[in-house]
Amino acid sequence: MMKGICDGKFWSGFPRRIFDIPRLILPRNRLRLAAGMPIKVRIPTPLRKLTNNEELVEVNAPTIGEAIAELQSRYPGIGERLMDEKGEVRRFVNVYVNEEDIRFLKNRQTPLKDGDEISIIPAIAGG
Repeated sequence: MMKGICDGKFWSGFPRRIFDIPRLILPRNRLRLAAGMPIKVRIPTPLRKLTNNEELVEVNAPTIGEAIAELQSRYPGIGERLMDEKGEVRRFVNVYVNEEDIRFLKNRQTPLKDGDEISIIPAIAGG
């Protein structure tokens, strides 16, 4: 039998199958989101001018705060309209994860998982 690259001697330290590859040492949520489904963000009509008229954008972030930071990096100006000077979501902006208000969850630290949907809804005032 010919000895070669795959006989286990030359490549003995390398995985032979994809399942043998050790997991990367990263925080779980980052590793999961890097390989999983992106988080969908519904953009309200008043903010669509900042997203090139896109109603639905996708982000990969483990928390609401990081999702908003990613939106800001991709669409400059959107962060200032969503967050106040202290870094909190503005009072007149409602943010929901899967139809649950983040104010009743963990605000900016609300964790996200694969396939979640974020809805940004500006409060409407008038009379």
